Amino acid sequence: MASYILKRLLLMIPTLFGILVISFVVIQFVPGGPVERMIAELQGHGGEATARFAGGGGGDSGSAGAMAASATGQGSQYRGAQGLDPEFIAELEKLYGFDKPAPERFWIMLKNYARFDLGQSYYRDVGVWSLVTEKMPVSISLGLWSTLIIYLISIPLGIKKAVRDGEPFDMWTSAAIFVGYAVPSFMFAILLIVLFAGGRYLDIFPLRGLLSDGWQDMPWWRVAADYAWHMVLPTLALVISGFASLTLLTKNSFLDEIGKQYVLTARAKGLAERDVLYGHVFRNAMLIVIAGFPAAFISIFFTGSLLIEVIFSLDGLGLLGYESVINRDYPVVLGTLYIFALIGLIATLVRDVVYVLVDPRIDFEARGV
Repeated sequence: MASYILKRLLLMIPTLFGILVISFVVIQFVPGGPVERMIAELQGHGGEATARFAGGGGGDSGSAGAMAASATGQGSQYRGAQGLDPEFIAELEKLYGFDKPAPERFWIMLKNYARFDLGQSYYRDVGVWSLVTEKMPVSISLGLWSTLIIYLISIPLGIKKAVRDGEPFDMWTSAAIFVGYAVPSFMFAILLIVLFAGGRYLDIFPLRGLLSDGWQDMPWWRVAADYAWHMVLPTLALVISGFASLTLLTKNSFLDEIGKQYVLTARAKGLAERDVLYGHVFRNAMLIVIAGFPAAFISIFFTGSLLIEVIFSLDGLGLLGYESVINRDYPVVLGTLYIFALIGLIATLVRDVVYVLVDPRIDFEARGV
């Protein structure tokens, strides 16, 4: 197993390299980069944008203002740059690192990423790594609690549906599951706000944030209770929309195992149904469910929680990634993508290790994987 883990860790390097290459190349063809965005601000809000440029970019404010105000009429590769001094455009390119050719910028990025130096945000005047570590606890909280509750609900429910396949319990729970599968999480979030967060009916739970004002002065147990109170609605919205697919997966996996010969043999020997179900079927049926855990967590962690974070004003990685794409904040886009990909690859490796722990008969090394 140790050699398999080492191989997988080494394979992460070319995988990450491929992800970064594709992402970097795609970004080069996206219209409206940071230089064009700053030019648009200069054209629309000249003094304010120039002051921002001078303060954030390390340039001289007087010369930047003079260049921004001057008009040369010369053409430029950037849309909307007509009338701005070419020297000012060159300083903008230098500020955002576009004064170097793309291969050189990519090579510099790779060297920095190898040291986990993710660069500096264009618009927040803070390091990308600091941004990621600041926002990550919010997304981890939302993703972890939602995934754990989904599994705690879906596995027992899926097993019971398999045991009672075709009975009334299976029918009416399937109706509820199909509703959860069809309706997206943000719709449930809006409904929960209307019902329980002062939208129209009850005002029980807070509408936004993870903690109440003044939480610094609360004892630790009140902070924990306040945190749980704030997490109820966003977590519930994700759980309602996320438990359907895992429940059906669990049910189908158990139904497939229940019909196999070894189960019939165990029953013929006189074993109790509970012993057959949890002593023989459970281990084999749960393999496919365990295999889906990393994907389920990553899905909620990175994508499923995006709109939930926006609706409930939770300042996490989903909201950070969305805003960075909209603002063309390329260091944040590439840095968060690098972290997402790394976590996803590690989660996949953890899944394989759990596979072996659950069923020692599985041997990845013998398969030459």
